[in-house]
Amino acid sequence: MIKKHLLPIFLFLGGTVYAQSTLHQEIDDQAESIEPKVIEWRRDIHENPELGNQETRTAQLIAAHLRSLGIDVEENIAVTGVVGLLKGGNPGPTVALRADMDALPVTERNELPFKSTKKTVYNGQEVGVMHACGHDTHVAILMGVAEVLSSMKDDLHGTVKFIFQPAEEGVFEEGVSSWGAKQMVEEGVMEGVDAVFGLHINSQTEVGNIKYRSGPAMAAVDNLKLTVNGRQAHGAYPWSSVDPIVTSSQIINALQTIISRNVNITENPAIVTIGSIHGGVRQNIIPEKVEMLGTIRTYGSSQQTLIHQRIHEIATKTGEAAGASVEVKIDKIYPATINDPDLTEKMVNTLKTVAGEEHVIYHDPITGAEDFSYFQREAPGLFIFLGGMPKGADPAEVAAHHTPDFFIDESGLLLGVRALSYLTVDYMGIK
Repeated sequence: MIKKHLLPIFLFLGGTVYAQSTLHQEIDDQAESIEPKVIEWRRDIHENPELGNQETRTAQLIAAHLRSLGIDVEENIAVTGVVGLLKGGNPGPTVALRADMDALPVTERNELPFKSTKKTVYNGQEVGVMHACGHDTHVAILMGVAEVLSSMKDDLHGTVKFIFQPAEEGVFEEGVSSWGAKQMVEEGVMEGVDAVFGLHINSQTEVGNIKYRSGPAMAAVDNLKLTVNGRQAHGAYPWSSVDPIVTSSQIINALQTIISRNVNITENPAIVTIGSIHGGVRQNIIPEKVEMLGTIRTYGSSQQTLIHQRIHEIATKTGEAAGASVEVKIDKIYPATINDPDLTEKMVNTLKTVAGEEHVIYHDPITGAEDFSYFQREAPGLFIFLGGMPKGADPAEVAAHHTPDFFIDESGLLLGVRALSYLTVDYMGIK
């Protein structure tokens, strides 16, 4: 027998579950009906890609669509960003949903009816422009979510902020670097937000699956520049030189001991990679200087501090031992993408409801980086991965992100629309 004083609680919970179930069904119906439009938007954006802070056509498409739904719109945020505000019929929290808009300087090789043939000049070179990371799908999905949620505006318990962000891949102009999420935060986009959700399509995750992780999910990324200054000499008389090439090779090898001997990789992985080395112009001249560029990936501030310290020590001391001097420059780019543990725990059942428990997969830490992390610094956030690989394909064989053959199965977009919509209404119900 249920005790009388517990009856109101059971009635409340039962009513909440019923209300959420009703909203879920409405979302499913609406999402399915607009799926062709979502695919059409995606193809249009894919065929007309724009680099970071140049997404004017994409922004105009978004703003026009949001206004047609009766959503309040602000444009030109962080250069080309668009923010829409949908106020529900009932009081409640503010939920932010984010999609990034920018493409990459990559020439597409896919033979699609909507293949990108656009070209531009990037870093002084003519290059193709392609949505080689799936941001076109992110925009189309969030445009779809806006249409779904605006259709049930009166039933929403709170406010939805739709954030269409430029320059997730970063903009590098005349020695100045900028990232869209950081600039949007600085311009106040996250003010009043209680929770933020985002997704990223993945070409190596099968359609129908969602991947998530609690805590550190994607790495912080830092740019590394090492300049080794030696003394130039004829290649036939190396004893007259302070050879920056030999010194650089010793530094590169020594840097690998940071991961193998200094970092406790049982707690979190880390990476130090040198990806570029330049020095010398001729086979028989030992140059005066060598420059190296690299990337650092970490998952926590203490780990990041340790690695930065060891890079400085190894590079400068190795240089001193050879009679050279070494300049070390480390620029922090993105912080780690950290999914709020409490929020993740609350929302994981929503993910299982929308995709099916067997299709929700807990993923390992990813050494790629995302500037969604800037939004998560302002409010609890959850960032998930959406399957975009054709069913039955081999993840080891399909094209990776940022490559000319990158391909997305559009049948996965519907789940993206449903997932972000479910997360929104369920969070409002929990909050």
